Amino acid sequence: MWPGVPVVVLLISLLHPSRCSQGGKVNFREKEKEVLDDILGEKKYDARIRPSGENGTDGATNVKVNIFLRSISKIDDYKMEYSVQLTFREQWLDERLRFNDFGGKLKYLTLTEASRVWMPDLFFSNEKEGHFHNIIMPNVYIRIFPHGSVLYSIRISLTLSCPMNLKLYPLDRQTCSLRMASYGWTTDDLVFQWKEGDPVQVVKNLHLPRFTLEKYLTDYCNSKTNTGEYSCLKVDLLFKREFSYYLIQIYIPCCMLVIVSWVSFWLDQSAVPARVSLGVTTLLTMATQTSGINASLPPVSYTKAIDVWTGVCLTFVFGALLEFALVNYASRSDMHRENMKKKYREMEHSSSVDPATELLEPDGATNFQMNPLVRHRDDKVTMDKVRQCEIHMQLPKKNCCRSWLSKFPTRSKRIDVISRITFPLVFALFNLVYWSTYLFREEAENE
Repeated sequence: MWPGVPVVVLLISLLHPSRCSQGGKVNFREKEKEVLDDILGEKKYDARIRPSGENGTDGATNVKVNIFLRSISKIDDYKMEYSVQLTFREQWLDERLRFNDFGGKLKYLTLTEASRVWMPDLFFSNEKEGHFHNIIMPNVYIRIFPHGSVLYSIRISLTLSCPMNLKLYPLDRQTCSLRMASYGWTTDDLVFQWKEGDPVQVVKNLHLPRFTLEKYLTDYCNSKTNTGEYSCLKVDLLFKREFSYYLIQIYIPCCMLVIVSWVSFWLDQSAVPARVSLGVTTLLTMATQTSGINASLPPVSYTKAIDVWTGVCLTFVFGALLEFALVNYASRSDMHRENMKKKYREMEHSSSVDPATELLEPDGATNFQMNPLVRHRDDKVTMDKVRQCEIHMQLPKKNCCRSWLSKFPTRSKRIDVISRITFPLVFALFNLVYWSTYLFREEAENE
């Protein structure tokens, strides 16, 4: 052996440590550069040309798609949109990018510049706003595998439109879609497909403030236009609205306002300022509550479930105010009737006195200025009507309700007593019909 050989090898190892490692093994990180320069050379690869189809044919390029939902920040009912952050992945085969993996040592090559290879022209058709994430570095990578498969992954945030049907609001379920389609390549050149096995993945601790993600469905939505047919994918996200929030913020306060308006039925009829103030205050509060609810919802042409609830509650509060107006009118009418009865009793009492005694005064003198001996015919007819009315009131028909109401002598008091029973019963009946109707419709639409 030439004695200088070990010295030469030692010098090469010291001067070029990247080529050799401990034990004489090759550093394959250096090989990555050589492979990339080889497969992406200007004369060998053109990013403007799409890959060939299966088995090297001129058929359409198949692109497998899958997404990972990282978060859903908000679902806006007024603008009918929702915001989502996701990791979007595409995978396709480009045989021009095949390379030697050196016996499995090079598992894949990583790029961060998407312009170096051909990319599908996918776009989100229902997108309103969107942006990439560039902190600290652009959140994107491209992996090239030895057999020519390309994996593209990027993290993006999107605000997407979500047309909603609010007829059952807030007992509704909403379906929001995420649509992805090719912009320029027709189905003859490019076809999108969902990746087999878990095409959509959702983070485990996904939390929404007022909704619950029940499930998601993947489907195809190819569209035909004047320029051809374009491949399209969609995922439908089914959200259920959390009712507990609306129960605490809307339904219970409205019930309390309606019940407070019934306090007027238990106040004295003469407490006019108290009853008027209570009725007007509850009416204005209910109107303010209704305006606040409508301010957070879009102006739609149909009637929502919350509109029925607030409308009926407002009607009950307004009805309690009108009830006091009726009581006040009946009270004045009762007072007028009492005065008339008193007057008629005095007239009857005066007519029952002996006319002969009316001519004499206590001292025996004759009094020619007393009531006339002959009564007018009109007075007699009026008194007969009063007697008939009193007989009718004193001898009612045998009825438990009439017997119970007869305990309250005035009509105004009877109106208050009837209202104390009627208003709660009608409101309870409305609740029964309301909840049974909308809960049944919710289950029917869910099926």
